[in-house]
Amino acid sequence: MAVVLAAAVVLVAVLRRRELAQAYHLIVGVHPLPMAGAVVCQVLSIVCFAAMYRWLLGAGGTRWSLRRTTAIVVAANAVAGALPGGAAFSAAWVFRQLRRRGVEQVLAAAVLVVAGALAVLGLAVLLVAGVVAAGPAGLRTVLLPAAGALLVLGIALAVVGASRFSGFRHAAGRAWTSAGTRSRRIQQGQKALARLVAQARGLQPGLRPWLRPFAFALLNWVFDVACLAASLWALGIGVPWHSLLLAYVLTQIPGSLRLTPGSLGIVETSLSALLVLYGLRPGPAIAATLLYRAVSYWALQPVGWACWLAITLHTGTSGSPPRHSERRGSPGP
Repeated sequence: MAVVLAAAVVLVAVLRRRELAQAYHLIVGVHPLPMAGAVVCQVLSIVCFAAMYRWLLGAGGTRWSLRRTTAIVVAANAVAGALPGGAAFSAAWVFRQLRRRGVEQVLAAAVLVVAGALAVLGLAVLLVAGVVAAGPAGLRTVLLPAAGALLVLGIALAVVGASRFSGFRHAAGRAWTSAGTRSRRIQQGQKALARLVAQARGLQPGLRPWLRPFAFALLNWVFDVACLAASLWALGIGVPWHSLLLAYVLTQIPGSLRLTPGSLGIVETSLSALLVLYGLRPGPAIAATLLYRAVSYWALQPVGWACWLAITLHTGTSGSPPRHSERRGSPGP
């Protein structure tokens, strides 16, 4: 799949060489002040995501500094952008680093799962806002993905409804127990999941305390789309405010699959095409996309790998979780 996508990108580059030449001339004349604004927005996006991780760790009783958490996030971003399917490698690396620094296994897994869920929820909120801002044209664009999401939701609701019947619960329980007796690995996973559920029930946080980490997850996306808007501004291109948010969200959905390293070719093609669809000419759309990717992807790679090297070589002996008596002022419930 990665090879096919790379070949498609090369073919598009050959067919659109005039637009690429126009994009190059636009990038050469970039304005420095809004360009600096794009960099600041990208930095704030990363810091917000790191702050969400820090809050989740604090809710589990482990206090980390924002500096350490940001370094972990930047390094994980570099790992995710290095290989096809890099998100899985990134999650495994983060889990390993959390364990090395004294975070309990269940808490480390819960942080990764909840952080991903909050990020998806934040992107869903932006999708709704983008559809509202784009109007009927935006609604037609997302009609098919929305139908798929409703199908998944319907299946989930059907499973939840079936769980109300005692016969279904007993059959599911027998299947669950049988799977655990057949494989030791499955049994270990079941025990870990049971501990995770017990810990989540013990917290009983309610809705209000979770507004802070959700706000961090949402701001992560907001500052990233602000980086895109600043990139357009830096090139002297009028920002299509009514459709920019929707184009950004629809680009992030396939980009999150990481079919290629850093979703190279996927993000560039999708975002350029959507910007053209919503009113920009091809040359300016390609220029804005390339400038945005230079800030949000390429500039972060050397910084992220430097953080990866420092974190990997560090022993992590100072990261053990504090005792309950030392949790003064820790965030979370």
